[in-house]
Amino acid sequence: MIRFENVTKRYRGTSRPALSAVDFEVQRGEFVFLVGASGSGKSSCLRLILREDVPTTGRVAVLGRDLRSLANRKVPYFRRHIGSVFQDFRLLPSKTVYQNVAFTLQVTGSSRGFIQQAVPEALALVGLDGKQKRMPHELSGGEQQRVAIARALVNRPQVLLADEPTGNLDPATSVDIMQLLARINAGGTTVLMATHEAAFVDQMQRRVIELRDGEMVRDEVHGGYGDTSNIPRLVPEEVRGAAAAAALTAVQEVQRQTADLSVVRAALAEELSAQRKAAAASSDAVPTASETPEAQAAPIEPPIADERPADAQAAVGPLTHPILLPQVDVAELGVADRLGLSDDGAEEVGPTS
Repeated sequence: MIRFENVTKRYRGTSRPALSAVDFEVQRGEFVFLVGASGSGKSSCLRLILREDVPTTGRVAVLGRDLRSLANRKVPYFRRHIGSVFQDFRLLPSKTVYQNVAFTLQVTGSSRGFIQQAVPEALALVGLDGKQKRMPHELSGGEQQRVAIARALVNRPQVLLADEPTGNLDPATSVDIMQLLARINAGGTTVLMATHEAAFVDQMQRRVIELRDGEMVRDEVHGGYGDTSNIPRLVPEEVRGAAAAAALTAVQEVQRQTADLSVVRAALAEELSAQRKAAAASSDAVPTASETPEAQAAPIEPPIADERPADAQAAVGPLTHPILLPQVDVAELGVADRLGLSDDGAEEVGPTS
């Protein structure tokens, strides 16, 4: 079905070959996983099978045809027997689901009667009954991938190539797509899938061909993914000092609020003390002739609020001085001052928990 015989592929401008002496054969009806890290040569294998490239040395034969000797004008006819599914779906955004699937048949010159029969069958196979008139943007990611699979199958190919078909899908949708590919394989279609999905490979226990730096290092029936250390993972970048910066900000805010209250309390205490001293001095003074007994007996109370008329307040100003908050440059503070651990001042605030 698919045979690589000592295949080496070199691309211009590269020092290392993309494939080096690769040799394997895929039988009719098999489901084969092609695994390996990025740059290991998986996509190069798929391009050679599709006759998008030709090997530098060696031989690639698909469906009994040596692809090196295949004339360019016959390549489109050869590809009718091979379906391909990609990670990015590659749907036509301006066409409906039906039109996307029918487009492949229209390009190859299929009759209208065959298109009207084959397209609904392909959509039913992938579970998209009743969505023929939907546009791609009206579908979920999993549904878009199903459209791409229906398009790949509408020609009833003997081989289905899948290049990371679940790469852009969430885990639950990925499971659905893998189950769909398994059903397609059970129907007799040969499936060759390049993937990084180690869990699927381990669970399905199909044949595994592993590539590493362009060389085939393993061909195992009922195999697992193997070494997963080279699978790319999204790891949150550690930001050093982020927790300390957040704690410092919180401490500074508490210190600022406490300092504001301290200044207010100090100002009120100073004003009240002055009023009490004035009252005490008045009570100890010798009464003059102008003072009446009623005046001497009247208690002196500290003023609580400014009861002057508004025009008098505007002309003279407030009875107390405005409170000025100190401006502190955090960059000039030492570590102890920033964390509220200095010995200066009575209103200390320690670090937050």
